[in-house]
Amino acid sequence: MKYSQQPMALFIAGLLVALISQPGIAAESSAVQIDEDDIGGVVTSTNGPEAGVWVIAETYDLPTGYSKTVITDEQGRYVIPDLPEASYEVFVRGYGLIDSPRVDSIPGQQLALTAVVAPSEAAAAEYYPASYWNSLLELPDPEEFPLFGGAETQGELKLRCKTA
Repeated sequence: MKYSQQPMALFIAGLLVALISQPGIAAESSAVQIDEDDIGGVVTSTNGPEAGVWVIAETYDLPTGYSKTVITDEQGRYVIPDLPEASYEVFVRGYGLIDSPRVDSIPGQQLALTAVVAPSEAAAAEYYPASYWNSLLELPDPEEFPLFGGAETQGELKLRCKTA
């Protein structure tokens, strides 16, 4: 019985082509497709790509102030689409981060951004106002009142949250 190496070579070649063509492996996978009225790129920090952070573009070059916010994907990629022609300051904000330095940009640019990891939880919390944290509260149902050692009604609890 004669053994041929040709099937094995074809299998390996096919496997290499399949691996190279996969978006997660190809070198261009981190590139972001944009057009002339978009700003796009990748956000990284000392932890690597930053997923789920806000990328904010702001300008005062228009008749009124203008801001647009998007969220990065799992690979830290973002696209801020359909921007009016203007100069923008772009920065990163996210949980566990402090606001990154603002970077000047215009539509049509690829922009790599660096997120800044907060040195402490207290520093990170300074970038989220108290009203943000209050908006995350889910009040107990009315039938759950009075609360042990606390408010007698939902209204009283809401008042306490506003004055805290």
